[in-house]
Amino acid sequence: MRTDGRYGQTESPRSARRSITWLTPPSPLWGSNGVAFGPDGRLYVAQFVAGRISAVDLTSGEAEVVVEMDGPVQSPDDLAFGADGSMYITDLVPGRVWRRSPDGEFTLVAEGLTSPNGIACVGDRLFVNEMCMGGRVLELFPGGGGPVVLAEGLAFGNAMQLGPDGCLYYPHMVTNEVHRVSPDGGPSELVAADVHQPVAVRFDRGGQLTVLSRGETGIVTRIDLASGKRTVVPGELSGMDNAAFDAENRMFVSSFAAGGIAELAPDGRARVIVPKGLVGPYGVAVDRSGTVFAGDNFRLATVEGGEAHTRELLVSSHGVAADDRGRVHLASQSGVVRTYEPGERTLRTRAENLARPGGVAQRSDGLLVVAETGAGRVVGIDDTDVLTVLAEGLGAPVDVAFDAEDRCYVSDEERGVIATIDGDLVAEGLERPQGIAVSDGVLFVVETGTRRLLAIDLATGERRVEAEELAVGLPPGLARVQPGAGVPVPFAGVAVGPDGSLYVSANGEGSVLHLHR
Repeated sequence: MRTDGRYGQTESPRSARRSITWLTPPSPLWGSNGVAFGPDGRLYVAQFVAGRISAVDLTSGEAEVVVEMDGPVQSPDDLAFGADGSMYITDLVPGRVWRRSPDGEFTLVAEGLTSPNGIACVGDRLFVNEMCMGGRVLELFPGGGGPVVLAEGLAFGNAMQLGPDGCLYYPHMVTNEVHRVSPDGGPSELVAADVHQPVAVRFDRGGQLTVLSRGETGIVTRIDLASGKRTVVPGELSGMDNAAFDAENRMFVSSFAAGGIAELAPDGRARVIVPKGLVGPYGVAVDRSGTVFAGDNFRLATVEGGEAHTRELLVSSHGVAADDRGRVHLASQSGVVRTYEPGERTLRTRAENLARPGGVAQRSDGLLVVAETGAGRVVGIDDTDVLTVLAEGLGAPVDVAFDAEDRCYVSDEERGVIATIDGDLVAEGLERPQGIAVSDGVLFVVETGTRRLLAIDLATGERRVEAEELAVGLPPGLARVQPGAGVPVPFAGVAVGPDGSLYVSANGEGSVLHLHR
């Protein structure tokens, strides 16, 4: 059997020792960001994490990839269509803006921008804003010529649109404001303050200002420009990113946190068009009750009932570990390690300013151990949050795990080895080993270079293939933007459940695999 994963069709995973089931189906969209209706009536969706763009048929819900992830656009965040049918795309991390002609040819419109994000076409004119502190609203000229600055001092701009008064409206995400500026220049103007976490500014067919919140409660704020009256409606979608209105004034919404596309009714009810899914997943953990947690880049998710559910919106969530007290420990690629109490929904910061931390594990005495990938070391964090270097001089440590005797093992993707943090070699000659877990004297490792799960007997060193043809990692030969700047580094985790079954984060297709004994 074959499945259509997010990087093309691949063989289904197989194992001679275990039965394999999908806890979640493969994700149809790898997150969903900017959306715009194309000349063909389909809704085009930019997928920042995937580096690709899909076109969605709103009747059938089918999504067709129209810009592949191996093209010139590395991190598409928003898009708009010009009068001639050309697609204009903001490429956030490299700081570029692209034009894709109706026949599919790419040309570079601008480069050297700082996190270009929101984009709007007004007739033959093109405008973008920058998602950074002190950002700008710019007019760009696809036919040549440097950008013209219309406004400065943006506190993280994002999705913007031309209003009925002829001004460009855009959010200040950090200060919770909406501003506007004339396309022909002049001072910018504050339109609305104290707007709930604004991420996208849109106008419906009647000219009403609609502001989406990026928060967990899915708030939509509608503002009548004439009277200033506001209507605030909590909705059924969390982590919203962008929206587009069709000719019938129906609003279709994307989610940076979970992907998918939904029609959002005026009362906040959501009708699913393209199902939500996992953006990763990366680290995976199972607590004592059997709840499966996944670090999913923009959130901590739980996986149950065939779906992924957002527990908390936490940017750059990567490594995950669950302890015997019911807590969940999270390592963020932005450099933060936190401890989460699911019952109280509280977060405690344990460490900051680490260099791209990956996997995390807990020793029996409570010491948290983290693979600090970007620094080539393994660090420990005690109960008082004091950090100690346990091992250094490694290549690219990705994950850590403990055995029953509290020996700590680390996978080194760059060197292709598994070793103890004391330097004892356990296995070598591996191809990009990432997630590891230990159970009953056996170390399990996700070897992403061969797309296999290996089992290594820690007493004898004997290896066996536990599962193969796993949808992990990126397609062979694919180059992506460098780590950081919000682009997650692939990390395929593995965890052992209370019953001895295994869980693997199949980040090549956006699913979690359950390998039963």
